[in-house]
Amino acid sequence: MKKVELTLNTTKKVAVIGGGAAGFFAAISCKTHHPEAQVFIIEKTSKLLAKVKISGGGRCNVTNGFEGISGFAKHYPRGEKQLKKAFGQFNSKDTIEWFENRGVALKTEPDGRMFPITDQSQTIINCLMQECKRLGIQIRTSSQVQEIVSHEDSIELVINGTKEIFQSVIIATGGQPKKEGFQWLKDLGHQIIEPVPSLFTFNMPKNPITKLMGLSVPNATVRIQGTKLEQSGPLLITHWGMSGPAVLKTSAWGARTLNELNYQFVAHMNWLGSSKDFEVKEQIDLVRQNSPKKLLKNLCPFELPQRFWEFQLNKCEVDLEKPWAEVSKKHINRLIEVLVNDQYPVSGKTTFKEEFVTAGGIDLAEVDFSSMQSRVVNNLYFAGEVLNIDGVTGGFNFQAAWTTGYIAGKHCLA
Repeated sequence: MKKVELTLNTTKKVAVIGGGAAGFFAAISCKTHHPEAQVFIIEKTSKLLAKVKISGGGRCNVTNGFEGISGFAKHYPRGEKQLKKAFGQFNSKDTIEWFENRGVALKTEPDGRMFPITDQSQTIINCLMQECKRLGIQIRTSSQVQEIVSHEDSIELVINGTKEIFQSVIIATGGQPKKEGFQWLKDLGHQIIEPVPSLFTFNMPKNPITKLMGLSVPNATVRIQGTKLEQSGPLLITHWGMSGPAVLKTSAWGARTLNELNYQFVAHMNWLGSSKDFEVKEQIDLVRQNSPKKLLKNLCPFELPQRFWEFQLNKCEVDLEKPWAEVSKKHINRLIEVLVNDQYPVSGKTTFKEEFVTAGGIDLAEVDFSSMQSRVVNNLYFAGEVLNIDGVTGGFNFQAAWTTGYIAGKHCLA
C-alpha cells in the first residue's frame, strides 16, 4: 500500500461513495449546504449514473406525481415508515421544483410517472453533471474503496491503495445481488438484511398465452396461490410470460415470499379487475338477452383486446362463430372461470427491462432518518438502495434516492 501521511486541516472533506442517482444528489446537497467543504464522488467503475441512463426505457422516470406524503410512502414495500418521515424534509414536489429551477421541466403521464419533457434520460444526467461542475464537486472514477476505518472524529478510506481522511462519508453504492456485496459494511458492525430481487416479471415457459406477446389487458388482478399476495393494474403479455404494473407490484410486495418459493408458483388472474363471477354472469346474461344473434367473436361484453377475447374463447373450447343465444351453460361457466380465475404456472423470473432493484441492504433500524446517519458508526451516512428500501415501479425508487441523498448531504457536516 502506498503510504501517505495525512493530517486534518481546516478544510472539511466529504466522500460520497457511489456515482449513481443517490450519490450525485448527496454530493450536490452537501456542497450546497456546506459550500466550504471539499466534496468528492468516488465511483469504482468508469461509468457514472448508469441506472439513470437506462431507466424508463432511456427516458428516466424521475419521480411520481402522486400527491400526499402518507399516500406516497405507501408505495414502498420496505421503508414506508422511515420515508414518511424523510419526505417531510424532501419529497416529490421538492424534486420537481429542484429540476425545474435548473431548467429541466418534467411532465406527468396518466399513470403518475414523471419524465423530463425531452423524454431523454441524458437530460437528467446533464443536469446533475453540470450542477457538480458548477459547485466544484470532484468526481473520481475507477476508484476502488478497499478499506474503511472509523475514527472518533473522522473516517479513513483506502482508495486505490492510498489512505485519505474525511470528516464524513456518505455511502450510496446501490443494491447488491448477494449478501457478500455488503460484507465491508457488515465488517463495520452493520446488520445486513439478505438481498433478494424485487420488480421482476413472471416467466411462463412455452405457455400458449405468450403468442399474444405485446398485448396489454387494461385492468387485471394478480393473486399468488397459497399466499395473501394480490395486486391490480395493467398487465402486459410478453414472449416469456407476463409483465406490466400488476405483475411488477406483485413481485415487489412479494419479493421475499416469491424468493422462498424459488419463483415456482401458480398465479391466478382476474382479467376483469375486481369483478366477481356473479357480476360477470349478469353481464353475459344481459348480452344474451339483448343481442342473442350476435356472434361471440364479434361481441365482447368486457373491456378486453379482441385477440385476447378470442384466445380465451378458444381456451374454453367455445365456437367463435356461434351466436350468444346458442352457448351452453357449461361453456358460459367455463368462460366466467377463465375471466375471473385464470391460472398460470410460473417458473422463474426475468429482470424488469434492464433495471435492477433489490429488497435488502442496511437494516433501517440502524439509520437515523432525520439525518441519514448511521447509529453504529460515527460520521457515516447512507443514501439510496444500499438501504433496505425499495419501491414499486413508477419513479418511487428514484424519489427515495433523491430524498435520502438530499438529507444525507445536508446533515453530514451538521
